[in-house]
Amino acid sequence: MIAQTLNNLLGQSAPLSNMDWKNWIMIAVALVFLYLAIAHDFEPLLLVPIAFGMLLVNIYPDIIAGPTVDAAGAEHAGGLLWYFFQMDEWSILPSLIFMGVGAMTDFAPLIANPISFLLGAAAQLGIYVAYFLAIFLGFNGKAAASISIIGGADGPTSIFLAGKLGQTGLMGPIAVAAYSYMSLVPIIQPPVMKLLTTEKERKIKMGQLRPVSKLEKILFPIVITIVVCLILPTTAPLVGMLMLGNLFRESGVVKQLTETASNAMMYIVVILLGTSVGATTSAEAFLNVDTLKIVFLGLVAFIFGTAGGVLLGKLMCVFTKGKINPLIGSAGVSAVPMAARVSQKVGAEADPTNFLLMHAMGPNVAGVIGTAVAAGTFMAVYGIK
Repeated sequence: MIAQTLNNLLGQSAPLSNMDWKNWIMIAVALVFLYLAIAHDFEPLLLVPIAFGMLLVNIYPDIIAGPTVDAAGAEHAGGLLWYFFQMDEWSILPSLIFMGVGAMTDFAPLIANPISFLLGAAAQLGIYVAYFLAIFLGFNGKAAASISIIGGADGPTSIFLAGKLGQTGLMGPIAVAAYSYMSLVPIIQPPVMKLLTTEKERKIKMGQLRPVSKLEKILFPIVITIVVCLILPTTAPLVGMLMLGNLFRESGVVKQLTETASNAMMYIVVILLGTSVGATTSAEAFLNVDTLKIVFLGLVAFIFGTAGGVLLGKLMCVFTKGKINPLIGSAGVSAVPMAARVSQKVGAEADPTNFLLMHAMGPNVAGVIGTAVAAGTFMAVYGIK
């Protein structure tokens, strides 16, 4: 009995003997992500669960394994995170995150300055540049579309589109790249913003936004849902949930639902989504040439997205005779609210009395809608309903 017990204990350590240098590299990457999240506060709500899922799967691969049936016909359950991941593939978790984001988002800056829609649209340039570059690098159309959406700085949309286009094999690298670059927005964007603007432009002060009435705030999610979903019905899961969450917030009559969507539900979904996405980054799935291409394309998409927003901002600055600071265009990538904070920071470096945050929030929240529309466009192109 003692010998059998010892043998069983040794058998539990079998995964250690099956680990190779690739697994150790991924474990090291997971530890780096944990360090960045904990020590430097780089999107900890996202990076901590993703990094821990990455750590788990490279120590114990079966945690993401699917259900099996043995030779005797007996069914065996899959690993814990496999069941979490099914909700990613079915687009449940990304849609619920959009509901939570909507419940936390104030669209007043966008309503007060509708021209922000154009800046949010211009910042989607990175998506389309990355799409054509991905095809040039050898990816098929659906894979290229799934990868390119990283440029929207929107992790849930990246996961949603990859699932809808049947690119679950690439979902792990795409999601990790998207969330990693989202956390690195304060590092990636400022050099591009400063390169494309003059100090005089960065010092431009914008006038105070007009007050937005409660009626406008209530009508906004309803009107956006009708217009966008009639034009692109495939965006309904994302745009619909985003606007439903916002309607909870602005109606003022369902405070319990608002609090649940923006707090408890949001954090539960982030845990499930983060750990399951991290668990798709096994050494075999992650350490390959395609992953390196995805990481490169994600960076290209972010740079061009930032550039697209800033360049349109410069054009608007000319047409409005200096009333629009081009820096707010960079916030059109939908990393809410970090991209808007970066616009504020770069503007304040040029003039400490310059306050751009609320102006930048308009393009920022417009970018969320723009990225969802871009995803819906790709789904329409490839006939996905």
